[in-house]
Amino acid sequence: MSAVFKERLSGKLQPTIGGSVYVDPATLEWRPSQFPKIQMKVLYRNDESGEMTVLLKWEPGAVLPFHKHPEIEQSWVLEGSFSDHDGICRAGQFVWRQPGSLHETRSDEGCTILAIYRKPNVFFNAAGFEAERN
Repeated sequence: MSAVFKERLSGKLQPTIGGSVYVDPATLEWRPSQFPKIQMKVLYRNDESGEMTVLLKWEPGAVLPFHKHPEIEQSWVLEGSFSDHDGICRAGQFVWRQPGSLHETRSDEGCTILAIYRKPNVFFNAAGFEAERN
């Protein structure tokens, strides 16, 4: 048994009040991204590190232009599907991309994705992901 767990059992450690931040995505509005036919709901963002967890809604025919992943990217498809040169990821499936990987992504049917970025994607003909930030 770990020392931390033993201390917790003995009452020496208390939960951190306010340490959890709950987000209800249903209360957030879809915001435009910089790219046509792709909207987003930011669930978590750390501006200092560039980390971001985001719901992305892609309309049919949406394309995320050629870009590089400086760190690992993780995507879980909630509805629909999206694809790149390596394959297709459908509803209920998960894909992660290696740091340094390059690709263009598209969705022929539209999709909703939960995406986790450790650092922002590097787009070669665009400045960032969001259309505007408030």
